[in-house]
Amino acid sequence: MGSTPAEVPCDVVSENRSGLGGGISDVYGEDLATLDQLVTPWVSSVASGYSLMRDPRYNKGLAFTDKERDAHYLTGLLPPVVLSQEVQERKLMHNLRQYTVPLQRYMALMDLQERNERLFYKLLIDNVEELLPVVYTPTVGEACQKYGSIFRKPQGLYISLKEKGKILECLPITIDVGTNNEKLLNDEFYIGLKQRRATGQEYAEFLHEFMCAVKQNYGEKVLVQFEDFANHNAFDLLSKYSTSHLVFNDDIQGTASVVLAGLIAAQKVLGKSLADHTFLFLGAGEAGTGIAELIALKISKEAIKPTVLIGTSGVGQTFTQEVVEAMATNNETPLILALSNPTSQAECTAEQAYTWTKGRAIFGSGSPFDPVEYDGKTYFPGQANNCYIFPGLGLGLIMSGAIRVRDDMLLAASEALAAQVTEENFANGLIYPPFSNIREISANIAASVAAKTYELGLASNLPRPKDLVKFAESCMYSPVYRNYR
Repeated sequence: MGSTPAEVPCDVVSENRSGLGGGISDVYGEDLATLDQLVTPWVSSVASGYSLMRDPRYNKGLAFTDKERDAHYLTGLLPPVVLSQEVQERKLMHNLRQYTVPLQRYMALMDLQERNERLFYKLLIDNVEELLPVVYTPTVGEACQKYGSIFRKPQGLYISLKEKGKILECLPITIDVGTNNEKLLNDEFYIGLKQRRATGQEYAEFLHEFMCAVKQNYGEKVLVQFEDFANHNAFDLLSKYSTSHLVFNDDIQGTASVVLAGLIAAQKVLGKSLADHTFLFLGAGEAGTGIAELIALKISKEAIKPTVLIGTSGVGQTFTQEVVEAMATNNETPLILALSNPTSQAECTAEQAYTWTKGRAIFGSGSPFDPVEYDGKTYFPGQANNCYIFPGLGLGLIMSGAIRVRDDMLLAASEALAAQVTEENFANGLIYPPFSNIREISANIAASVAAKTYELGLASNLPRPKDLVKFAESCMYSPVYRNYR
């Protein structure tokens, strides 16, 4: 990427230039109130009636009580029925299930988020296994491809090359450096920057200005997550800023951490240490390289025909029957991780893995597969999904006030995830715990990451809480409605 542009220094940092609160005290926010405690929403002091209903942070829809409707000038603006949040949730899930196209479900959920944030998050929390494939992998890939077509309402702010020199004024964040996609460049409805992608010094200066602005605006502890950057840019940015900023790349580090967690858990089934395995990687992009590096680090801390297949190629059906059967011939329990997304690009399907290994494989994928019936037994494919890692990792960094991300923190996250796989999970062929427990899983990962941060001397929130798991749980968002005065 070249040297850091001298004309954009980063050495002067204001802890809170924006005037926004920061740190652990703000994690609690209004959720410090008990569920039955009356809360005066900030918006009610400046808005009521339609304005209150149109603010997704405070809107409760038909859950406003008669008393609240009178107090906030909502009487006559809503149908007379009062529905609890639980009834609203059941109704919305019923409506969502009427859609047969995943992208339609995605759009319906995004509409809900724009109307009623608490109900949106409650829906996700209570139905995470059903809805995660809609708001994340694999449907989110199609949503990104059709972003302009399904665009409804902006969230956050948008930084394009036109804002170079003014980035400090417009955070946060969708970064637009152009596109080389001919279809998008010629699409009259494309809403992004219609020019070729910036490269070289222009790209480096623009990203450096962004990194300086975000740190100057929000301080030393602001966490920047790089998402879906091109391979060479992703590694360059992570290497360049990991020593000066609190940065994390989910495609490199998140994928690596969740895969390593699966391998650590699988040791209990396979009876082998990581050093006893030979790993064969198909694909050398961000995910594959990041996984390999983190596995190597773990092996170095424990003491290299393949026993583990890891696919990150992005090309479907590359784990052929011949390859998988050879794995089964050489290994009693072959471990096969077909991680490419979406399911159509997976290196093999769950059904193929179980069939070609005669039911002996431990299988994990990037996108969800349905349970497989083989030889009278039901197999439950595991999902090596980054969602296991980045919520807990991010929470652990924030609640400890971490100033840098180190590989040992990723190892701590992997080990914490692996430790939550039960014997019952193993009996079903799973090397990851069920997503239905994701908040408990994330709290334990956050506690382990925070503990490692304190151990490394990189935590700034002192003193260290006595019970990091309980502290992590107390920092989590609650989607339950509050009773307004």
